[in-house]
Amino acid sequence: MKELPAPSSSPEGVLRHLRPGAHVILPIANGEPVTVLDAVEAHAEQLERVTVHQMHALHDRPYLHRAFGDRLQHRSYFLSAVTRPCFQAGTIDFVPNNFSEMRTLLRDHTTDPLVLAAASPPDKHGYFSLGLSADYTSSFIGRARFFIEANRQMPRTFGRNSIHVSQVEGWVEADYPLVEVPIAPIGDLDRRIASFVAERIPDGACIQTGIGSIPNAILSSLHAHKDLGIHTELLSDGVVDLVERGVVNGVRKVQNRNKAVGTFALGTQALYDYLHENAAFELWPVRFVNDPRAIAQEPNFVSINATLAVDFLGQCASETIDGHYYSGSGGQADFARGAMYSAGGQGFVVLKSTAKDGTVSKIVPQLTAGDVVTTLKNTVDKVVTEWGVAELRGRSIRERTRALIAIAQPEHRDRLTVEGRRLGYI
Repeated sequence: MKELPAPSSSPEGVLRHLRPGAHVILPIANGEPVTVLDAVEAHAEQLERVTVHQMHALHDRPYLHRAFGDRLQHRSYFLSAVTRPCFQAGTIDFVPNNFSEMRTLLRDHTTDPLVLAAASPPDKHGYFSLGLSADYTSSFIGRARFFIEANRQMPRTFGRNSIHVSQVEGWVEADYPLVEVPIAPIGDLDRRIASFVAERIPDGACIQTGIGSIPNAILSSLHAHKDLGIHTELLSDGVVDLVERGVVNGVRKVQNRNKAVGTFALGTQALYDYLHENAAFELWPVRFVNDPRAIAQEPNFVSINATLAVDFLGQCASETIDGHYYSGSGGQADFARGAMYSAGGQGFVVLKSTAKDGTVSKIVPQLTAGDVVTTLKNTVDKVVTEWGVAELRGRSIRERTRALIAIAQPEHRDRLTVEGRRLGYI
């Protein structure tokens, strides 16, 4: 067997690949190569106008705060807890997008990009696995330059996320723990919302859901279901229990039958350990996973996404609060549209009915000026709070208004009714 090329002596080896005006692409979340980025920042004085493109950052870094001026800049495609204050302070740029279109955006708006990615160590055949993040970076394999950080603690996953050592500019070894996201505790309101969703999910459905207390509650409410499939942007801890119980087996899926498919994974170390060399799971490029046309091919597709506010028209503002940017579109619109086109598909938008200890209704007559609509009124299907389900698709504005008021917190319903009449909706 041919001997594999040895790793570079240190992460600083990446510097010779960073030309003036370079565009760097980083994967989502734990796909960020920590030691390589440390080396880039440590030698930022050598750089000239390097722009980093990334969707969801987990690590707070000096360059995000413009510590190196124009030498090293960041363009974000989703605001995380790390990048949100940076955007508000004006030290990073933010690019609105749908997750499914990220590969196209990066292809069209970068020149000779260099992908810096964390991966599993190479196997005996010389293949790295991109581990927990296939996302948009896997689409650049064979189409862009790669520099790999092989982290011994990165799980080896399957799917369309492997790259051969011959396809990389260089690689280094690393050994550090991955960032974990604890399982969000489930409260009574979460369980009430989950019960309304779970009873509407048929056996054999193919499911997409996210992370957090409500998605966790929904997944834990599906133990009595049969033959469910997973085709989701994010693989989280909640999916593991359903696979182990035999509830999720994917036997009724049309694509990637018998496989639970995602484009990245984020959760606890238990999740990462479970995914390691587990052939039941596959990570695919987001341009496939989140493509509404691919989603629509799965019958009885169920999309479950959270929002921050819903107005009487059914417009869902999922990325702004009081007119200020909080996150990003992610894949919400992708999956809402895909579910709409699926035979028997359902799109659930979930939220608790109030905020600020019940004083603020999240069912509103009109969105706040500056709020961004993520799921359109023409796409929205079912809106769920702890008070019930408002079925909006095919309904008139008058019917929508009444249905949404009926699932608002009771203390707010009289005021909402008055506002509905003022607007001429009821």
